[in-house]
Parts: sequence; C-alpha cells; structure tokens
Amino acid sequence: MFATISRSFSLAKSSWDVLRANKQLTLFPVISGAACLAIFITFLIPHGILYLVAPQAYDQDNHPWVWELPVAFVYYFLTSFAVIFCNAALVSCALVHFRGETPTLKDGFRAAWARLPQIAAWSVVAATVTLALRLIENIKFKVSDVEINIGAIIASILGFAWGVMTFFVVPVLVVEKVGPIDAIKSSIRTMRKAWGEALVGHFGLGLFQFLLFLPGIIVGIVAVVCFAANLWPIGIPLLIVAILLLLAAAAVASALNTVFITALYDYAAFDQVPAGFDADTMSRAFVSSKRAA
Repeated sequence: MFATISRSFSLAKSSWDVLRANKQLTLFPVISGAACLAIFITFLIPHGILYLVAPQAYDQDNHPWVWELPVAFVYYFLTSFAVIFCNAALVSCALVHFRGETPTLKDGFRAAWARLPQIAAWSVVAATVTLALRLIENIKFKVSDVEINIGAIIASILGFAWGVMTFFVVPVLVVEKVGPIDAIKSSIRTMRKAWGEALVGHFGLGLFQFLLFLPGIIVGIVAVVCFAANLWPIGIPLLIVAILLLLAAAAVASALNTVFITALYDYAAFDQVPAGFDADTMSRAFVSSKRAA
C-alpha cells in the first residue's frame, strides 16, 4: 500500500515536471473553465428572468417542470464538450512531450479538432449520465416522518463506478479515435492494468495538489483574520490574492491530473516509458492479471 502511494507520488512529481517544462499546458483548464463559466451565465440569466416573470413555470417546491430536462441536457452537453475538448487538447500535448517533442497550444487544439466527432459523441453520453445522476439524487423516502435522501447515496455509488469505468476515456478518444462504447471498453481494459496506481495513486497526486492549494489557503486564512480584526485595507487585497492563487492552483491541479492519467495510459497502450518518467516506477505501477489476482 505504502509502496503504491510512494510510486504514485513519484509519478505525480514526474507529471509536475512535464508541466514545468510546458507551462502553457496549464492554459487548457483555464480556457475550459472560462468556457464553462460563460455557458453557466448564458443559461442562468434567462433562467432567472423566467423565474421572476413567470413563477408558475415552477412547482410549489420551486422545482422546474419537465420542460427543464432538455434545457438541462443541453447545458450539460455544452459544459461537457468544453471540458472534454480542452482535456483532449491537453492529452495530445502531453503525448507529444512524451515523444520528446515540444507541444504548443495550437498543436493541442488541432489534435482535439481532428477528434471532434468522437468528442461530441462522448459529450452526449457524459451529459446523459450526468442528467440521470442528478435526477436520481432527488429520490427521497420518508420513514416515520424522517426524510431519507436515498437518491444521493445511490447517485454517489453510481457516479464513483462511472468514474472508474471512464477513467482513461479521454486519452482513448485521442489515441484510438473510437466511439463511446469502444472508448469505455478500452478504458476498462487499461484500468485493469493500472488498477492500484490509478485509484490508490491519487493519494500521491492528491498530496501534490494539496501543496498547490496551500499558499492560497494560508493567504485566505490571514485575510479572514484581518477582516475579524477590522483591518479591511489589508484584508481585501489579501482576499484577492488568495482567490487568484486558488484559481491558479485549480488550473495547475487539473492539468496535473490529466498529465498523470495520460502517462498511465501511454505506458499501458504502447508499453514504452513516457519521456520524463522513471522506467522502474512505471513498470511497478502496472501488474499483470495473474499477479493482480
């Protein structure tokens, strides 16, 4: 267990080195985040206006009627497409780096554009699953006047299983250029090879990501202390700095996660060590089916 976490931390460090050598790769999460924010605002404004001028469009618990389902699906599709497209571009750039070349943003977007049909098809699947999980979350039961949100529990379990099954889907879409069903099958096959490192490995990656967020958290705590002491002239600038640090950390952490996944997939798919990664660490991260059993 500890050896696995140690290997995963080593892989996380190697992924960090990839980002250090290609700092522009952290722009992909920034672009996808900005796109998702724009999509959210685009849907939020008319939604809010409708709620104000036509409250009858909602039921007594302020839940939308069935007409909202297709709107929600479009929203989830657009946000999924933005994230998957940018992640596919990042995966492509990581693969270029693993081959010893220097990737550019243009290279990444060009590669993602070449996989547009596969990305769009997967976005439909992702949006459908997301919408289904949101609907399941609303399932509740009353037992002796106590309301139990059983749907949230079921949705969490299904969401975790879905995350495991689709862990390597984006690299598969980029490299193998297949449809959603084949992408899931290939992701599951790769997961079986990297089961321990892909799941337990996130402990090491999580520690690395926590260290990225730590400066922003510390500055944020100091800002709160300043507000409590009525030191607003100091607290406001510190709060702004904290927010900027946390946003930057989120972008780097997201890129780090994608590079980490891409490295695991690259080794599993091509049986060659990605540039910048240790051969012994990679080989020990993958166990044969016989050993895993």
